[in-house]
Amino acid sequence: MRVAILGTGGIGLAAAALLRANGHDPVLWRPTAKDDGQLAGQVQADGQLTGHYAVTVARTCADAVAGADVVFLAVPANGHRAVMDAALPHLAAGQVVVISGHLSFGALYLSRGLSARGIRLPIVVWGTTVSTGRRTGPSTVHIGSIRAKVDIATVPAVDAEAGLSTCRALFGERFVPRQDMIAVALSNLNPQNHLAIALCNLTRMERGETWFQYANTTDAVGRLIEALDTERLAIADAFGVDVRTVREHFQLSFGLRPGAIGAMARELAARGDSQAPATLESRYVLEDAPFGLHCTALLGQLVGRPAILHAAGLAMLSALYGRDLAGDNDLLPAIDFSGLSAARLRALARNGWEPATSEPD
Repeated sequence: MRVAILGTGGIGLAAAALLRANGHDPVLWRPTAKDDGQLAGQVQADGQLTGHYAVTVARTCADAVAGADVVFLAVPANGHRAVMDAALPHLAAGQVVVISGHLSFGALYLSRGLSARGIRLPIVVWGTTVSTGRRTGPSTVHIGSIRAKVDIATVPAVDAEAGLSTCRALFGERFVPRQDMIAVALSNLNPQNHLAIALCNLTRMERGETWFQYANTTDAVGRLIEALDTERLAIADAFGVDVRTVREHFQLSFGLRPGAIGAMARELAARGDSQAPATLESRYVLEDAPFGLHCTALLGQLVGRPAILHAAGLAMLSALYGRDLAGDNDLLPAIDFSGLSAARLRALARNGWEPATSEPD
């Protein structure tokens, strides 16, 4: 299949390598000129996948999307709206959209935009990325891990089988269907995990120190992660959706022995640790706080399950950064999230927005 990958960071480059290794045709488009290094016609990968993988590089978003079977969003959540706006005029019937690492109901923003055009496409949302990837150069990527299990849902739900089969054809039998987009929203563990790690190691980030993530996920940090997990699980229960615990996630993602998070982190550190952020300009905060913590806290309010630690973490990070991080979320206001009831959100999470009228030929 021809796959338009919108985003050329670590996740986009890793996805391109994986797709080419699986016999597909990746087409890369860089949404911004922030990194002016030359993106070559191949991706060089090392780590869990090693080799040189041929790719096509598109000059514009329209060029990337044209003729693609699948359009794959591989940018952080704080770039979702801009990239969706770029892609929306060019999406066409017969395509499938995949949002890798879905946050803040971005699929509903896309669904609403498609509705205004009078069309509906399967929008597949993932609870996390298939791999961890760190870009080491304009066309080079280190793939730290390839996950065994990834939770997904499709909007509208009637296209769930098509969404699931597409993802399995692209990346293999690793996808686990969940009830709906709410279940996937509450399956993304990055916001809670990154909150605990960043908050407890913030001075290391600010000073630009070289430090490692799992070695510094101590028992105390692990206890904070598990306390945050308790809030998330209570919200999922109130919505009636099934999600994994953070311990189950670590076991399935990394093949670890059961245990407390601190103990599992030590086992990961012993295998070969991941370098942690050495700047305050990190997605651990600037993506996960506005688009993850804020969203989880609002979901808790909708069902009467206050996410006290999530909200407190968001407030503390906002104070530390001297800015209103919740205000950085440009997706939830665009779908009028504050005006949604729990019942209306459930309906939208399954069906999206109905096409307004058929788009003229």
